[in-house]
Amino acid sequence: MEVCRTGPPWRVAHGSRPCVSGSAGGRDRRPDSLVLRVDSIVRRVTLVRVRDRPRSLFRLALCGIALAATFGCGTDRSDEPAMMDVEAATRETEEWRARHEADYRREWVTIAGLHFLEPGGHTAGSAPANDIVLPPGVPDVIGRFELDGRRVRFEPEPGSNVRIDGQPVARAVDLADDGDPEPDELEIGDVRMVVHRSGERRSLRVWDPDGEQARGFLGFEWFPIQMDYRVAGRFIPDASVLELTVMNTFGDLDTYTTEGVVEFTLQGRTLRLRPFTTRPKRFYLVFKDASSGDETYEAARFLYADLRDDGTTVLDFNQAYNPPCAFNPFTTCPIPLPENRLPVKVLAGARAYPDHPALPIP
Repeated sequence: MEVCRTGPPWRVAHGSRPCVSGSAGGRDRRPDSLVLRVDSIVRRVTLVRVRDRPRSLFRLALCGIALAATFGCGTDRSDEPAMMDVEAATRETEEWRARHEADYRREWVTIAGLHFLEPGGHTAGSAPANDIVLPPGVPDVIGRFELDGRRVRFEPEPGSNVRIDGQPVARAVDLADDGDPEPDELEIGDVRMVVHRSGERRSLRVWDPDGEQARGFLGFEWFPIQMDYRVAGRFIPDASVLELTVMNTFGDLDTYTTEGVVEFTLQGRTLRLRPFTTRPKRFYLVFKDASSGDETYEAARFLYADLRDDGTTVLDFNQAYNPPCAFNPFTTCPIPLPENRLPVKVLAGARAYPDHPALPIP
């Protein structure tokens, strides 16, 4: 039997048929009670006698108020950001989840190591005697990494066949880290390495698509798509742009730009979140909620949103996702700001990973 749930079309859970349907470019079909109500209003307007002009005007005004309450003052609400057609909104989130899973499997699931560097030299290779032990299949020694202040230099072992951009590294080279616009990526076979910046510290991040982390990944689990968790927000800018230092899961302080807060209503409560700005009009939200540690990951979840020209944004919590530290111990993730800890349960987006690693800091 087909399920029919009452409520506005943008608040109908995925997989159910809304009683009030409205499709982009289509004609709304409203419940019988609404039709009868409007028909009654129109009939009363028609029967107003012309000679009773003052009373007619008064009754017409009341009818106008009733019609406005029923239809939103006669305006087209379809352009409000959170009120997308249910089918279109569901399809958008399904497509987003598919892209997200593919990206995560390629870029985060395959991270196989994170080696923090101390000042001085560090030998690297697959042999256990190295300071940095790399995955099997890599030569016993590929070279030496040297940290001098914030600079990391790589000195290749002759014949190691380490490459950058497909070209062999024949002599010592200073490496751009992942905080730079174009970091240098060392490659040897299928194994990749990049200098990672965590606060003031530098480390060597290693990817191995055939490694233990990649083979043991347990996949993604999502809550059903629910339109109650797709909400419109109002951006409230700060007086000036702020640069905040935010602790990550390794206890280091990273810097993020923020320009204001987003105010929205969820579960009947007015709430606020402070997003970071990754580029103009692009918001990156790091938050916790009352479900964190139970139904969802304990440390945080992430969500992206775009700022519209009219100062509004859409927070679609169906696209809230787990940070990579939920399943991979070799990743660093920001900890939510105190103001980004919501007092309600957000049972949307990514569920808790079945077997998450212990956080480096409590």
